[in-house]
Amino acid sequence: MRGKKQKENPGMNCAEIFAALALIEKERNIPQSFMMEKIIQALTTAYKRDHEDVENVIVDVDEAHQALKMYVQKTVVDEEDYVDPANELTLAEAKAISAKYEIGDVVNLPVDTVEFGRIAAGNGKQVIIQGLREAERGMVYDEFNSKQHEILTGAVTRVDPRNGNVFLRIGTGSESTEALLMAGEQVQGEELSEGMHVKVYVVEVRRSTRGPQVLISRTHPGLVKRLFELEVPEIYDGTVEVKSIAREAGSRTKMAVWSHDENVDPIGACVGPRGQRVAAIVDELQGEKIDIIKWSEDAAQFIAAALAPADVVEVTMAEEGKACRVIVPDDQLSLAIGKEGQNARLAARLTGYKIDIKPASWHDDEAEAFAEAEDAQPTEVTE
Repeated sequence: MRGKKQKENPGMNCAEIFAALALIEKERNIPQSFMMEKIIQALTTAYKRDHEDVENVIVDVDEAHQALKMYVQKTVVDEEDYVDPANELTLAEAKAISAKYEIGDVVNLPVDTVEFGRIAAGNGKQVIIQGLREAERGMVYDEFNSKQHEILTGAVTRVDPRNGNVFLRIGTGSESTEALLMAGEQVQGEELSEGMHVKVYVVEVRRSTRGPQVLISRTHPGLVKRLFELEVPEIYDGTVEVKSIAREAGSRTKMAVWSHDENVDPIGACVGPRGQRVAAIVDELQGEKIDIIKWSEDAAQFIAAALAPADVVEVTMAEEGKACRVIVPDDQLSLAIGKEGQNARLAARLTGYKIDIKPASWHDDEAEAFAEAEDAQPTEVTE
């Protein structure tokens, strides 16, 4: 009867544990060693919970025979020093086990088979389930962590009407996860609905107790850069380099490009035949305007280009700091500044320079005022 009760004990015996781990490795690609480590930790913790005074417990894994054995480790001490039966053996007790033991040796004492079977049965399934979840979360984290600063396509699963946050499912199969597109990371005026597939930029991947937390964006300048990499072979292979991007999502982007090959026009490569490449990206960004500018090592030349579509008459660099004054034709002052200052603002962010824009008439007035001041200076008379 006693043997029958042991067979009916719910849980898993050692052979079942090994079989389960082999199946998990085959189907989920989770190493048996990872899962076995979790099981050993759980078994030792469970034994110590039942035997609070015991300090050292080990589990021996016999893969060849698909067996697990647990041992309590005790130190051999002299009779006079024997005070802790849970962790110590007298020399006489140790000699009774084997004549080789001496004071100071550590003896491994097998845990009763019935008790170990009870512990294994009570913890095996639970630990495998927990370990499986942990391993899968780790695999999902590794999968998405390798895709930081990349573009992924997500399917909208839910839109929170209270705050406008959008939940997306990204990835496939067991390596998929839910990502949150915060309202602040969405393009203003862009409406996302359940079932839509949208491209998002992976800003960061964080670990959390509920699995990896993938932070995504539709407004990040990196989204534009990655879209051009997907669309323009010359950027993907490194012939054309994106030097900098300034973006006001949903409205306008300025992108500075440069070619490593003098025979390749960087702007032409990005625009594509009949404008097809840039048009595809504009469509993906719901009509966002994109200014493609040729980067230059000459800061003045780069700043003049960045203010396109306005023409620039002159750029004067400040003697100290990253600042300059730009002169434009009077009739192009508003074009250079842009609606609500957008063109000048984006140009400043693209180049990294503070830009002071003045009309040509201001330049003429300043020159005239300077000449008048010169005329007003007293003339030095020499004898």
